[in-house]
Amino acid sequence: MSRLALLAILTTLTLPLVIAGSAHAGTWEIDASHSSVGFKVRHLMVSWVPGTFDRVSGTVDFDPADPLSLKADVTIDAASIDTGHEKRDRHLRNEDFLDVEKFPTIRFVSRVARARPDGAVELVGDLTLLTVSREVVLLVEGPVSPVKSPWGGRKSGVSATTKFKRSDFGITWNKLMETGDLVVGDEIHVAIELELNEPKDNK
Repeated sequence: MSRLALLAILTTLTLPLVIAGSAHAGTWEIDASHSSVGFKVRHLMVSWVPGTFDRVSGTVDFDPADPLSLKADVTIDAASIDTGHEKRDRHLRNEDFLDVEKFPTIRFVSRVARARPDGAVELVGDLTLLTVSREVVLLVEGPVSPVKSPWGGRKSGVSATTKFKRSDFGITWNKLMETGDLVVGDEIHVAIELELNEPKDNK
């Protein structure tokens, strides 16, 4: 068999794989009705109080054939914070914490995806909260292999976790207990769950 014929056969065999790998590449829209950003923070240094931001929007770019192609631009509606306690939520929305009237959104924009030694993917980017932008690192799961939705189009999903100090963003409100401990912890743990809609060009 000639080298030309062999090359033609290999191209025929591998072309479907290339097409399959790139078919879903592009900019996926966040499905706001099936996505949320969860968080938890220490209270009285004895327990964790959880909450969510229920309104999130934006885009996630990725190519399933290249995990390090991952990019994200995520905007959170700050007023959508929900800890299951209305009085506490009103406090979190005021100027002591999120000051949502002046700063209605929280935004994360990625800069680079990188591989960890254990094979996991980290997404490095800038988190803008109030007037401050700082680098944060997300530990990412996914995006998962796309599936066909019963309502048309295809869906994917991605999860991520991170943590940061709220004081780094100028959120310093607190009260001191008799023990010398603080009422509200400084470190915020975040868990992101995003459902993604297929790029329109791929439908």
